[in-house]
Amino acid sequence: MKPIKVGLLGLGTVGTGVVRIIEGHQEDLQRQTGAAIEIAKILVQDKSKLRNISVDADKLTENVWDVISDNDIDVVVEVMGGVSATKDHILTALGNGKHIVTANKDLMAMHGAEILAKAAEHGCDVFYEASVAGGIPIIRALVEGFSSDRITKIMGIVNGTTNYILTKMSQEGAAYADVLKEAQALGYAEADPTSDVEGLDAARKMTILSTLGFHANVALSDVEAKGISGVSKEDIQYGKKLGYEVKLLGIAENHDGHISVSVQPTMVKNSHPLASVNGVFNAVYVTGEAVGETMFYGAGAGELPTATSVVADLVAVVRNLKLGVNGRRVLAPYKEKKLKTDEQIACKNFILLHVEDKAGVLAQITQIFAQHEVSLESVFQHPNKHNPKAEIIIITHDANQASMKNVLKQFESMDVIHAIKSVYRVEG
Repeated sequence: MKPIKVGLLGLGTVGTGVVRIIEGHQEDLQRQTGAAIEIAKILVQDKSKLRNISVDADKLTENVWDVISDNDIDVVVEVMGGVSATKDHILTALGNGKHIVTANKDLMAMHGAEILAKAAEHGCDVFYEASVAGGIPIIRALVEGFSSDRITKIMGIVNGTTNYILTKMSQEGAAYADVLKEAQALGYAEADPTSDVEGLDAARKMTILSTLGFHANVALSDVEAKGISGVSKEDIQYGKKLGYEVKLLGIAENHDGHISVSVQPTMVKNSHPLASVNGVFNAVYVTGEAVGETMFYGAGAGELPTATSVVADLVAVVRNLKLGVNGRRVLAPYKEKKLKTDEQIACKNFILLHVEDKAGVLAQITQIFAQHEVSLESVFQHPNKHNPKAEIIIITHDANQASMKNVLKQFESMDVIHAIKSVYRVEG
């Protein structure tokens, strides 16, 4: 084959990793694909900027059209981020017959359906493995490895920043605000950490995973997201005493064609594999009807892990070029999206209440659960010398979300309950 020419949009952390891998692994890549892979053009914001990688100055451009309209470029690799303008550039490149590899989760979560439709129209490949979990090949596993199975549940730690914060809170007993400042100082968290800590980043990734796993067009607005900013070190300590770790989980479930997708802090039983995923690492737990339970674990971000997924997608494009089958793997969602109602979403729950410390209070509380047909797995009362009120922890059996909302609403009107301190989903 003639050399495959690549146009790279962005030369930040991931873009630099892509250049390093392509240039450093050229022999391996040629043996795998049968063609040399050459980076022909690189879009940057400032050509004069000093960089920690040596790049031929003639390859740098500040004009995106030099990449997406160059007839010699076969594949456009997008690692610059952004949504609206980036979408327009990608659609233009597809219209010009160029194949796309992207690491852009925001783009694919919000406009994936439109981009894939454009790719199918022009017989082009669009691959986006790096958009979800860095170096973990979870998208390829969902599309290829589970192609003969029906996936019923996808549950994962897909944001390294929040996992780092919760790990430090658990292992060191530190407060959320203190660990967040440390994560920002180390570069794990942005100056504005909202997207990470409020679950928005994880929600975008779960949109992509659930769309692929369930073959339905799940939208970002379908994902109920709650972050970790309300998680206290006391919540984590209570969980640990009862054998749980708090993790920010993305949870997507499919029962009889009805889907629910959420991101929320969750009490994970310490015997579950996800409970031991610590630091900035990611893991995705996938359950299929035939294969049962599987887990994918690894680095969820970083220059070389993410760039590895990008280059693996590039290899797939080149192999398709060699076989003349580009565009045939574009699998648009083909199932009707049916979202679960609150009555259909069920899980175990952890509830921490601050209540009057007097006889009969617990009986009133358990009566409310009984009225709404929520059965209890266990009830604990923990003395707390810093709190004059009694602290009661309740773990329910599986209860539907509608019943739990009614229980909590009734609790809010009870004089003997001073605070509904915490409510968490329980897994494992």
